[in-house]
Amino acid sequence: MADKSKIAWTNATWNPVTGCTKISEGCANCYAERMAHRLQAMGQVHYKDGFAVRMHPDTLDIPYDWKKPRRVFVCSMSDIFHEDVHPGFVFDVWHTMVVCHRHTYQVLTKRPERTQMLGDLRWWPQNIWMGVTVENGRNAPRIAILRKIPATVRWLSLEPLLSRIPPHALEGMDWVVVGGESGPGARECKPEWVREIRDACVKRHIPFFFKQWGPHGAGRLLDGQEWSEFPGDRAISKLQRSR
Repeated sequence: MADKSKIAWTNATWNPVTGCTKISEGCANCYAERMAHRLQAMGQVHYKDGFAVRMHPDTLDIPYDWKKPRRVFVCSMSDIFHEDVHPGFVFDVWHTMVVCHRHTYQVLTKRPERTQMLGDLRWWPQNIWMGVTVENGRNAPRIAILRKIPATVRWLSLEPLLSRIPPHALEGMDWVVVGGESGPGARECKPEWVREIRDACVKRHIPFFFKQWGPHGAGRLLDGQEWSEFPGDRAISKLQRSR
């Protein structure tokens, strides 16, 4: 677990589940898989089985130890809604997030259809942001499932961005994070894809966070500006002021 995370859009990571299996194109060069095998080689007990899906009940109380409120990325090394995660354990994780409500929890999945295991979704805790990963247009149907979840913040992680995402797909979202792929075998992220998403977010007043370019450019600048907007931000971007 990391009380301080290097991921630009969160403060901490919490991994009550580790391990995953590939489900779509964005998984091909999974950073979490590489990290899991590295931690396995280092003798980290939670990664003794490498990237196999494992539940860790001993981690359920960790958020209680963090006294200062923070944004917490839940299961950065897995997918909480993976088929091999027992529904009862998902409820245990949810219980911690509901009771330890001083934190904001950023949940991200490629399997949004499995949120149905939570039962009646008409009520959703305000401190749990629910998001889906969509790496290309083919997987945009995940967004339609997300729209049915009454989370206070519904968000998209378009990372690694591997193709154009139609602007209309962003309707109903409260936050959009975009990033190119990094690491070995990183694939191209075209600037026009990123600009189209940014412009669609500005038009719809959706906070936009640009994380990185990936293999074909360094840093986080997009047309001379860093975009680090979060839900609830009231700042008006340079692009908005110029229009």
